[in-house]
Amino acid sequence: MSNADRHGLIAKTVRDSGRATVQELAELTGASEMTIRRDLDTLAAQGVLERVRGGARTLLLRGEEPPFALRAHEAIAAKQRIAAEICALVADGETVVLDSGTTCLEAARLLRERPVTVMPLSLQAIHLLAETPGPATLVVPGGRPRAAEGALTGPLTLASLAALRFDTAIIGCCGLTAADGLTAYDLDDAAVKKAAITSARRVIAAADGSKLGHTAHAHVGPATVVHTLVTDLTAPSDEVTALEDGGTVVRTV
Repeated sequence: MSNADRHGLIAKTVRDSGRATVQELAELTGASEMTIRRDLDTLAAQGVLERVRGGARTLLLRGEEPPFALRAHEAIAAKQRIAAEICALVADGETVVLDSGTTCLEAARLLRERPVTVMPLSLQAIHLLAETPGPATLVVPGGRPRAAEGALTGPLTLASLAALRFDTAIIGCCGLTAADGLTAYDLDDAAVKKAAITSARRVIAAADGSKLGHTAHAHVGPATVVHTLVTDLTAPSDEVTALEDGGTVVRTV
């Protein structure tokens, strides 16, 4: 494989996946890890990608959100572990605002068995908490559901959040980095996340490892708004370290 072909393949792989390690790229191209490191340095100097410890990540903001139905079948075990850890951080009697997203939906399955008050921000979580009577108290916000997502947005959702105060906000992550902070794919969704964060005394972010080191185009807030991040073992170690250095408590499950 020529240098140009290898560089093209590396650039495409990093762009499509968001990030790649030196080892992954060496296996993909058949080149040595030393050669891959030189390639990454060259491509970074050309502005093609960003060099990070152990590999590289894309410089492009990935603005297209995968469909909810697809995300619901991805990394299920990791999302369930994250949800269990988050719920262990929530004490009986707390009031909780629960963001939309597949990991937060897993948290809803566990919270419905707890004596807590929950205001979910998605139709899926509302239905889940309403269909099986249990010790949890359900508070339903207003709002307009996003097509195919079920996430509630708009002025009625924002008004519901402004009218209440919560002990804990459980926020789903589209992207989270120490440098760019918490981001979302959709501007309306970002506005709801901001309002949820403002309404709560404590913010717990739920994000599997694929969301760390990733930046979507709608800014929610700096990484420092997140008091605790719960993620899984696939989380990039450089991002975990950077977030911890900024004051966020990171719990890996």
